Amino acid sequence: MTDATTITVRGDASYGITVGRGILSPLGEALPPAARKVLVIHPPTLAEQAERLRSQLVGDREVLLAEIPDAEAGKRIEVAAFCWQVMGKADFTRTDAVVGFGGGAVTDLAGFVAATWLRGVEVVQVPTTVLGMVDAAVGGKTGVNTAEGKNLVGAFWAPRAVICDLDLLDTLSRNERVAGYAEVVKAGFIWAPEILDLVEADPENAVDPQSAAFRRTIELAIEMKARVVGEDLREAGLREILNYGHTLGHAIEHAERYRWRHGAAISVGMVFAAELSRLAGRLPDAAAQRHRDILESLGLPTSYRPGAWPQLLSTMQRDKKSRGGMLRFIVLDDIAKPTVLQAPDESLLFAAYQEVAG
Repeated sequence: MTDATTITVRGDASYGITVGRGILSPLGEALPPAARKVLVIHPPTLAEQAERLRSQLVGDREVLLAEIPDAEAGKRIEVAAFCWQVMGKADFTRTDAVVGFGGGAVTDLAGFVAATWLRGVEVVQVPTTVLGMVDAAVGGKTGVNTAEGKNLVGAFWAPRAVICDLDLLDTLSRNERVAGYAEVVKAGFIWAPEILDLVEADPENAVDPQSAAFRRTIELAIEMKARVVGEDLREAGLREILNYGHTLGHAIEHAERYRWRHGAAISVGMVFAAELSRLAGRLPDAAAQRHRDILESLGLPTSYRPGAWPQLLSTMQRDKKSRGGMLRFIVLDDIAKPTVLQAPDESLLFAAYQEVAG
């Protein structure tokens, strides 16, 4: 292991997030000492790497592999049931463990499986995408999708550790990296403006996993989320700011039957939230325009279908972020000054959507 950074999530269940290169070797040390059985959950694209990981972990442990469908297709209750079946047949006990090895959908599913098996076993997350490293694997929010929406069934379950090996990102396509990088940009808008400055200075360098700027923005995004979830594990207050761009973004994902990348949908959602902030008299025009400029410089979308508004509004009204039937949006008073806008008038929402319809 060389030049590794450890970021601590503090709280009732503190854990470390290790960022660096060549840091998968100590994975066994992150597992519970009492674990005699380990289930590694992974997508088909990582089958060979998962087998190498299994070989690395065996010894006095039994290590099983559970291959699940890629991306959002893996976040279904039927897939969780398959994992439970594997664990049941292998007689997993409460001292055994799960490893989530994959992108955000895999770590979400692995966390949910761990949270629900025998009411909770330890999970170590090994995210293999940008999105997984800065968002899904950090914070303990786990879940599966249903026909009615995304992540409507889930649990809060903090991981034992998170290992972010940047070597795993080198083979990803630029498109894949950029889709995940939308969550990094979100961290810049709500908390760490340094991220925005680095992207504006050189967008291509910012998404190059070999660059110092890339690692810096990844660590800043993780530090932001670690601090927020450490103070608010169950989204009772501060953690809600992480939903910036997600209310409309999740509705777009649902409308597209999850064929859109999460980051692409959140990109449009952030522009919508910025326009909503601007039209509500909160966000300066220049800050709203900065959203478009930064996201477009990375090649992320900033608009969606004009005629989709009725469907999107209906989906947002069912979103888990609404309370008592009232829609809630995270908006900005300025860069890095997030706040809540509750029950905005539908005419204001429609006007904001017109700014992204195209």
